Amino acid sequence: VTAIRYASTSLAILAAACAGSPAVSSDFPSIPWQTSSVEDPAYRVGPGDTLDVSVPSAPELSRTVIVAPDGRIRMPLTGPIFASGQTVDEIRTSIITALTPELHDPRVDVIATGFGSQRAFIGGAVDKPGIIELPGQIDPLQAIILAGGFTDISDTRQVLLIRRMPGGEVKSALFDIRTGLQDPALAAWGPLQRFDIVYVSKTWIARENQFVRQYIRQALPIDFSIFFGIGSDDIF
Repeated sequence: VTAIRYASTSLAILAAACAGSPAVSSDFPSIPWQTSSVEDPAYRVGPGDTLDVSVPSAPELSRTVIVAPDGRIRMPLTGPIFASGQTVDEIRTSIITALTPELHDPRVDVIATGFGSQRAFIGGAVDKPGIIELPGQIDPLQAIILAGGFTDISDTRQVLLIRRMPGGEVKSALFDIRTGLQDPALAAWGPLQRFDIVYVSKTWIARENQFVRQYIRQALPIDFSIFFGIGSDDIF
């Protein structure tokens, strides 16, 4: 009887806790969808991106570099050059400036050939949680599909998007994917940015069952569990 009362009380507490939604910043940045036109802003490289740097005036200096986690690249005859958040033209200018004391009239070309920074992290109740590559502009729903889609315990009304801003501040927004699917006019999904985190919550019943397995069924005496058959996954 005591165990049953404990179970009922614990589940009631869990239900009350799960009734609230995750905290959502009211000032979450709205990122517009970009069109494919010459007016679109130029791509800015990030850590993990690969650059081919060609120095025709000194071919021995030409090489392929990867933007380090600290956002910098290093070339022969130069110190560290900050590249993260820069366009390839801005990086080219920085390299020329760094080589000018060493070379007479250096000529430099920079081409972005790899985009390792274009990744997002998908977790929670999806079929294949982990890191996905961003194939251009995609929204949270498309990212979830790339991660194998929802599972039978996914709460499509509570999909959390977490984004770290350039200054280090963390913003979050909660999406109701179900409503957006039922009425696309209500979908407020913006394009994902690199290093975004998309977390799909579990349904309330899934969290309840997990709670029962972890904190109730395992805590009961063995003979009690056997007598009532609650060691079976058919029950919990």
